[in-house]
Parts: sequence; C-alpha cells; structure tokens
Amino acid sequence: MPGVAGSAPTVLTAAVAAATSRIRAGTGGVMLPNHRPLVVAEQFGVLESLFPGRIDMGLGRSVGFTDGIRRALGRDKEDAEDFGAQLAELLGWFSGEQPAYPQVHARPAEGLRVPAFVLATGSGARTAAEHGLPLVIAAVRGEDAMLRAVDGYRDAFRPSAWSAEPYVVVSGTVAVAESTREARRLLLPEAWSAAWSRTRGVFPPLEPVEAVEALRMTDRERTLFEEAQEGQIHGTEDEVAEALERLIARSAADELLVTTSTYDRERELDSYRRLARLAGLPGPDGAHAPEGDPGPYAASAASTDAAAGAGTPGTPGPYGKPA
Repeated sequence: MPGVAGSAPTVLTAAVAAATSRIRAGTGGVMLPNHRPLVVAEQFGVLESLFPGRIDMGLGRSVGFTDGIRRALGRDKEDAEDFGAQLAELLGWFSGEQPAYPQVHARPAEGLRVPAFVLATGSGARTAAEHGLPLVIAAVRGEDAMLRAVDGYRDAFRPSAWSAEPYVVVSGTVAVAESTREARRLLLPEAWSAAWSRTRGVFPPLEPVEAVEALRMTDRERTLFEEAQEGQIHGTEDEVAEALERLIARSAADELLVTTSTYDRERELDSYRRLARLAGLPGPDGAHAPEGDPGPYAASAASTDAAAGAGTPGTPGPYGKPA
C-alpha cells in the first residue's frame, strides 16, 4: 500500500528496535498465510537474539488483498483457512516440538520464547483461544460483534506454555487534537483510502484532508466512507480519555493498541503526543506527567505499548515480564 512502510514487518521491527533501547517492538503483524512458518520462526529468532526481551510477534491470518497479489505470493484465499495449522507449526519451531519435519531445526529460534499475539476477528479469536495465545482484536464489524468475540475467546481459552490466562488487546483508531472537529478531520484521508479500496480493489496514496473534503463522491463511495469512520475515537484530550475509559470498561481489555493514520505527519505526531500525555508517558524532553497526575486512564488495565512500544516500567505483560 502506498505510504505504508510495513510490507516487511520484521525488517521494520529490526529498524525500530535498533533505534531504541528500552521500549518493546513488534509486528502488527506478519500475515502468516503469506509465509512459510519456518522462515517466520527464523526471522523472529534472530530479532529476539539481537534484542532479547524486547520483541513481540504479532501474527495475522489475512492473505494478499487482491488476486494479483495472491498470485505473486503463490497463495490463494483458501490458504487463510489453514491459519491454525500454520500457527501450531510456527510455535513448534520455537519449542522444538514440531512433528512435520523431523531433524529440521529453526535456528536461533528453537528454545526461545518470543511473545506471540494473534491478530483476529471472530474466527481468529477462537484460534487464539485454542492455542492459548493473547488476542488482538478491533471492532471492524462493530463493537458489539467484537465484544461477543472477546467473551467467546475468554470462555474457550486453553492455558498453554505461552500464556496461562486470556489476555486481550483491543485495537482501535484514535485521533487527538485541540478541537473535536480537527481530530475528526485527521481521520478523513484513511477513511477515503478505505472507501476507494473497496470500490476499486487497490489502496491509493493518502490525500490531504482538504482534497478529501472537496471530493464529489458517489452514493456508494459516501456510504463506505462513512462506514470507515465508524467505531473510531476522536476528540480533545478530555473527550478521548472518556471514550477510552468507556472502551476499557466494556471490553475489560488488558491493553490498548492504538493506530493513527493521516496525511499530515505533523498533525499525526501532535495526536500521538497528546495521547502519550493522557497515558502519563514521558515527553520528548523526558518529562513525565505532573507528580500525582499519571494521566486520566494510566491506572487502568490499558497501555499504548503495543502500538507505541512503550510500557509502564515494572508492569507485567502477558508473559509475566515487565513490558
């Protein structure tokens, strides 16, 4: 997709981890049906060896977006149906217990324990539960559907060597600005890109907000454009804090994964700075929120570390070690 530097998630993770020293870095994620599990295991084994204790392995079940991409990858839509088996094989390369290829070992992955997260919707949530892995889920089919999938995940969860209990990361688009209107405008370029892709089968580069506002859309495009904005959180810092509190209360999420995608990079950075201030994270000068004021929702069971890579020091993550 134009403008997204994420077509090779493990390469991007290496760049982020190399440029930092404390925060966690991970993928959001590697689409496992597009790859051989052995190759994915080797890549994450190298990452974990280079940056021990700082790598998260986000894994998704989607396959290439168009027929042309799927042909180029040597895959088809049906490959996504084998996600559970692919996931089991991948985990087996780390444990050394995969039975499919005797006497073959993934080096240096074997014996390492890289935290694995399943990026999923409803059916993927069941896969995460069956394998005893943390779940990352978004309200792509509406919040009610997401909450039902989360409940089903928790009910069906089977403890594993990877995670002793359910762990839910709720993913969502968040934009914070000086005014509600400006925050909403930040989300328009991505919404238009989504609407365009659903009518033409390809993702276009993001357009400036002003260009999107000036578009003359067809009825179909307008409907998709508005649908793409549903479930997103935007507003001032106070408004976003209140909305996040409601989301956490409804989902009982252990963590939030936040994304913001827009054309204007300065406004995007400003949104993240405002969001970091809400979470009580240090600013560019290293200053934290004022003493006794850690942010309006920093004490809740949520953090932005899955997206921003920054966890609260000393807070156990899903594998019992500090985020």
